Amino acid sequence: MALNRQELFERRQRRARFKLRKVSGLRPRLSVFRSSKHIYAQVIDDVKGVTLASASTMDEETKKALTKAKGSDKDAAAVVGKLVAQRAKKVGVTDVVFDRGGYIYHGRVKALGDAAREGGLRF
Repeated sequence: MALNRQELFERRQRRARFKLRKVSGLRPRLSVFRSSKHIYAQVIDDVKGVTLASASTMDEETKKALTKAKGSDKDAAAVVGKLVAQRAKKVGVTDVVFDRGGYIYHGRVKALGDAAREGGLRF
Protein backbone atom coordinates (compact mmCIF):
# COMPACT_ATOMS: atom_id res chain seq x y z
CA MET A 1 0.00 0.00 0.00
CA ALA A 2 1.97 2.98 -1.26
CA LEU A 3 0.84 6.40 -0.10
CA ASN A 4 1.03 9.39 -2.38
CA ARG A 5 2.57 12.74 -1.42
CA GLN A 6 -0.74 14.33 -0.42
CA GLU A 7 -1.66 11.47 1.91
CA LEU A 8 1.77 11.58 3.54
CA PHE A 9 1.46 15.35 4.01
CA GLU A 10 -1.99 15.01 5.57
CA ARG A 11 -0.65 12.32 7.90
CA ARG A 12 2.18 14.65 9.06
CA GLN A 13 -0.35 17.45 9.47
CA ARG A 14 -2.65 15.34 11.65
CA ARG A 15 0.29 14.11 13.74
CA ALA A 16 1.55 17.67 14.33
CA ARG A 17 -1.91 19.00 15.27
CA PHE A 18 -2.59 16.06 17.60
CA LYS A 19 0.61 16.84 19.51
CA LEU A 20 -0.30 20.53 19.60
CA ARG A 21 -3.67 19.79 21.16
CA LYS A 22 -1.95 17.91 23.99
CA VAL A 23 0.49 20.70 24.85
CA SER A 24 -1.52 23.80 23.91
CA GLY A 25 -3.01 24.53 27.32
CA LEU A 26 -5.89 26.32 25.57
CA ARG A 27 -3.54 28.80 23.89
CA PRO A 28 -4.42 30.01 20.40
CA ARG A 29 -2.70 28.35 17.45
CA LEU A 30 -0.48 30.17 14.94
CA SER A 31 -1.20 28.20 11.78
CA VAL A 32 0.97 28.47 8.66
CA PHE A 33 0.02 27.63 5.08
CA ARG A 34 2.45 28.04 2.23
CA SER A 35 1.76 27.72 -1.45
CA SER A 36 4.18 28.01 -4.31
CA LYS A 37 3.47 31.75 -4.68
CA HIS A 38 2.34 33.00 -1.25
CA ILE A 39 2.44 32.33 2.48
CA TYR A 40 -0.42 32.77 4.95
CA ALA A 41 -0.58 32.83 8.77
CA GLN A 42 -3.56 32.80 11.13
CA VAL A 43 -3.95 32.96 14.89
CA ILE A 44 -6.88 30.65 15.63
CA ASP A 45 -8.78 30.12 18.88
CA ASP A 46 -9.76 26.45 18.62
CA VAL A 47 -12.01 26.58 21.69
CA LYS A 48 -14.29 29.21 20.15
CA GLY A 49 -13.53 28.22 16.57
CA VAL A 50 -12.66 31.74 15.41
CA THR A 51 -9.71 33.38 13.69
CA LEU A 52 -8.29 36.14 15.90
CA ALA A 53 -5.68 37.57 13.51
CA SER A 54 -4.35 36.80 10.07
CA ALA A 55 -1.77 37.99 7.57
CA SER A 56 -0.53 36.91 4.18
CA THR A 57 1.51 38.04 1.24
CA MET A 58 -1.78 38.99 -0.40
CA ASP A 59 -2.43 41.82 2.14
CA GLU A 60 -2.00 45.39 0.98
CA GLU A 61 0.33 46.19 3.91
CA THR A 62 2.57 43.29 2.96
CA LYS A 63 2.62 44.24 -0.70
CA LYS A 64 3.77 47.75 0.24
CA ALA A 65 6.59 46.33 2.37
CA LEU A 66 7.66 43.96 -0.41
CA THR A 67 8.76 46.21 -3.21
CA LYS A 68 11.30 43.87 -4.83
CA ALA A 69 10.67 40.57 -3.10
CA LYS A 70 8.30 37.95 -4.34
CA GLY A 71 5.55 36.54 -2.16
CA SER A 72 7.28 33.19 -2.11
CA ASP A 73 10.61 33.91 -0.45
CA LYS A 74 11.96 34.14 3.09
CA ASP A 75 11.84 37.93 3.15
CA ALA A 76 8.12 37.86 2.42
CA ALA A 77 7.59 35.22 5.12
CA ALA A 78 9.40 37.43 7.63
CA VAL A 79 7.16 40.39 6.79
CA VAL A 80 4.06 38.20 7.21
CA GLY A 81 5.38 36.91 10.57
CA LYS A 82 5.87 40.42 11.93
CA LEU A 83 2.48 41.54 10.64
CA VAL A 84 0.59 38.62 12.18
CA ALA A 85 2.39 39.25 15.49
CA GLN A 86 1.34 42.93 15.45
CA ARG A 87 -2.26 42.01 14.68
CA ALA A 88 -2.34 39.31 17.37
CA LYS A 89 -0.98 41.73 19.97
CA LYS A 90 -3.71 44.23 19.05
CA VAL A 91 -6.27 41.55 19.93
CA GLY A 92 -4.44 40.76 23.18
CA VAL A 93 -2.73 37.49 22.23
CA THR A 94 0.91 37.02 23.17
CA ASP A 95 1.20 33.27 23.87
CA VAL A 96 0.49 30.86 21.01
CA VAL A 97 1.43 27.38 19.86
CA PHE A 98 3.12 27.20 16.46
CA ASP A 99 1.32 24.94 13.99
CA ARG A 100 3.72 24.29 11.15
CA GLY A 101 0.98 22.26 9.50
CA GLY A 102 2.97 19.32 8.17
CA TYR A 103 5.74 21.49 6.75
CA ILE A 104 9.31 21.09 7.93
CA TYR A 105 10.43 23.92 10.24
CA HIS A 106 12.88 25.23 7.67
CA GLY A 107 13.09 28.00 5.10
CA ARG A 108 9.97 30.13 4.76
CA VAL A 109 8.17 28.49 7.69
CA LYS A 110 11.15 29.10 9.98
CA ALA A 111 11.50 32.70 8.75
CA LEU A 112 7.84 33.35 9.55
CA GLY A 113 8.20 31.81 13.01
CA ASP A 114 11.35 33.75 13.84
CA ALA A 115 9.77 37.03 12.70
CA ALA A 116 6.66 36.33 14.77
CA ARG A 117 8.88 35.82 17.81
CA GLU A 118 10.67 39.10 17.09
CA GLY A 119 7.24 40.74 16.78
CA GLY A 120 6.37 39.72 20.35
CA LEU A 121 4.64 36.34 20.12
CA ARG A 122 5.84 33.62 22.48
CA PHE A 123 5.78 29.95 21.52
